[in-house]
Amino acid sequence: MDYIEKVLEKLKELARKLVEALLGPESEPEPELIPIPVNERSRRR
Repeated sequence: MDYIEKVLEKLKELARKLVEALLGPESEPEPELIPIPVNERSRRR
């Protein structure tokens, strides 16, 4: 059973490398934007 797990892990690694080669490296998740409070009362005048 351990042998099958090792083979599956190698296949996953090869598939990941293949996808990276075709599509480029995995993109990093974009950082969440921080909302900036805006004082709208002064803009309405």
